[in-house]
Amino acid sequence: MNLWSHLDAAFFITWLAAAVRLAGPVLLASLGEIYAERSGVLNIGLEGTLLMGALSSYLVSIYSGSAVLGFFAGGVGGLVVSLLLSFFYLRALASQVVVGMVFNILAGGLATYIYSLVIGDKMSPTVDMFNALPVPLLQKIPYIGPIFFNQPWPLYLTLGLVVLAQWVLFHTRFGLSLRAVGENPKAAHAAGLNVQRIRTYGVMLSCLGGGLAGGYLVTAQIGLFRDNIVSGQGFIALAIVIFGRWSPLKALFAAFIFGAADALQLSLQLFNNILPAQVLLALPYLLTILAMSGVIGKTVQPGALTQPYCKD
Repeated sequence: MNLWSHLDAAFFITWLAAAVRLAGPVLLASLGEIYAERSGVLNIGLEGTLLMGALSSYLVSIYSGSAVLGFFAGGVGGLVVSLLLSFFYLRALASQVVVGMVFNILAGGLATYIYSLVIGDKMSPTVDMFNALPVPLLQKIPYIGPIFFNQPWPLYLTLGLVVLAQWVLFHTRFGLSLRAVGENPKAAHAAGLNVQRIRTYGVMLSCLGGGLAGGYLVTAQIGLFRDNIVSGQGFIALAIVIFGRWSPLKALFAAFIFGAADALQLSLQLFNNILPAQVLLALPYLLTILAMSGVIGKTVQPGALTQPYCKD
């Protein structure tokens, strides 16, 4: 099958619709991470948070029979994780990078153990997933409708959270306080802000977003749990935060770019390509490396990012 002869409108609509769908979990995780990094905390443990959120979502979905409960259970799992991470990040003042990496390893082993303990050796049961929810009238718009307005409802929720996060961060007192402690915690403390409390909120929101993203993977994309369900999406979310310049609206476009790269490698595998399949599979991760290395434009991160703060 020749590639170029099949790049018609139907191909592009299918590809871009898949790009939007695949962008959902990493966008949700990156929204939470923006709160943490704006407060000065780099939550490298986002990968493990997604995994624990996915496991929580899967188990609740199985035993409750409700995909809705399963989806939100992922967020609850993320909040539980935030208790551990915020203690080490903010109370123990441990290295945020080291704690995050160790937690990712711990989460991988813990998720496997819990899964084998609950499910055992039997075949993994699948859970009910959310179907596409067409938006009346809008989904009939040529080209745009099938791409953006025929998606599962968690995607619409995520888009709404983008607008909410943009407003909260840049138009509310809480957002101003969060950004203040992320830029100069000593000055923020002198102004009467509780730096530790605000940073704790940032970590909690980061883990809530990561947990919900794990629930999104289970209930809207895959329908089951496996050890490699996350497959680096936590690190991709970290790259999206950098690529999006710590702005929710810019992160939306960055997530779509990563989703497009992920969907492209899936679509192009249907054709006889001049590129090996391994190169196509590496596309999203190549973008991640470029974004995190600073090659794609100069970035100015929050001034106190990764810097621990201890009140004198």
